[in-house]
Amino acid sequence: MADTDPDELERRIARTRTELAQTVDAIADRVSPKRVAERTVADVKSRAGHFVASVGDALGVTPRPVEYAADADQAWEEERPNLAPVLIGVGAVLVVGAAIALWRRRRRR
Repeated sequence: MADTDPDELERRIARTRTELAQTVDAIADRVSPKRVAERTVADVKSRAGHFVASVGDALGVTPRPVEYAADADQAWEEERPNLAPVLIGVGAVLVVGAAIALWRRRRRR
């Protein structure tokens, strides 16, 4: 049979209200635009780090920690990076992609 003690019912109601308030707060925090933006930025930073590491591995370059200089001109004072292989690769991908797009367009006609 159901518990009909008014004091026990009030305690249960108070406990349920507290749990519900915590759940609503957690949901509001999760869908908050500020929190969504923070999670998105963290995700992009993480993916960019993985991408840079994989490109470094592919080029045979070992990434090293970067110390940020107060002056931007001092950032590459020790050794300037060689971007030629990266730029050649990007150019090759663009040329092949454009060639495939043109070839598909001509086949549809």
